[in-house]
Amino acid sequence: MTGLSDSFQRPINYLRISVTDRCNLRCVYCMPPEGIALMSHNDILSYEEIVTLVKAAAELGITHIRLTGGEPLVRAGLPELVRMIADIDAITDLSLTTNGILLAQYAADLKDAGLMRVNVSLDTLKPERFRQITRCGELKNTLKGVEAANEAGLTPVKINMVVMAGINDDEIIDFARKTIDDGWHVRFIEHMPVNGEDINTIKLVSVADIKKRLEPLGNLEPFKIDKGSGPARYYRLPGARGTVGFITPVTEHFCYRCNRLRLTADGKLRLCLLREDEIDLREPLRSGASIQELKDIITKATAAKPRGHLLAERNFHKGRPFSQVGG
Repeated sequence: MTGLSDSFQRPINYLRISVTDRCNLRCVYCMPPEGIALMSHNDILSYEEIVTLVKAAAELGITHIRLTGGEPLVRAGLPELVRMIADIDAITDLSLTTNGILLAQYAADLKDAGLMRVNVSLDTLKPERFRQITRCGELKNTLKGVEAANEAGLTPVKINMVVMAGINDDEIIDFARKTIDDGWHVRFIEHMPVNGEDINTIKLVSVADIKKRLEPLGNLEPFKIDKGSGPARYYRLPGARGTVGFITPVTEHFCYRCNRLRLTADGKLRLCLLREDEIDLREPLRSGASIQELKDIITKATAAKPRGHLLAERNFHKGRPFSQVGG
């Protein structure tokens, strides 16, 4: 059991770190078309500051680190941050979530620096629809990124598909077939109200519905995936080399087994993706706090981690844009 736990006795061993609020796409569920008001350069943690916080967290029992954004690969020199974190002995799992647009360019360098695997956000296999969902992207670039990540050994490469009713839910079968034909590891994610939407206005397709739509492909057999510590539950279709995963934040929330904290690009420790509670680490860090003092702040903050989100009580995320939180 990790040395860090919250007041509900959940062991906390996973830290997601947003390295930037910038992104080279404008996905419909994440950003408005015009983008967001960006943080200033001085507001964002330097790589050295991030590493200091990771060292403090690692001494408390954090072993899993995931780098996110915005889009993390738009920040210059990211492989160097990967290298610095990989050099921390206590970190046993180091991964990245990306939209894949720049992944072909950086996959080999990231692997050489010590990155272990990547998750790629991909919501459609149709080029025109990809441009509609992302508002500015090209599907071919993300597919090249997936290929490059596999070639570099950043495996298993997990494909994250946010399923949205009337937008891309007609592709559920197509994505699932990729696990059979091409060995993909596909994770279907329920659409969440992350930018102030009412839950009745989101394009929710429940995982129960998704599973029903997959029935023509055969029975889903439970499967235990070796790498990862997130909330997905995995299955395998008959004849598939890859896996199908399901993430159910809305219909079957997994708060009771949440093992994570989030660090925003401007140095706020966020205790729950869909709650507004944040603790400032940047100010004490820049004021000269010692590793022990930072550990004390993290420990105290973790003790205040809420039992879960409040979607069932119709209390929706209305604070930071989702692109600043890091998913």
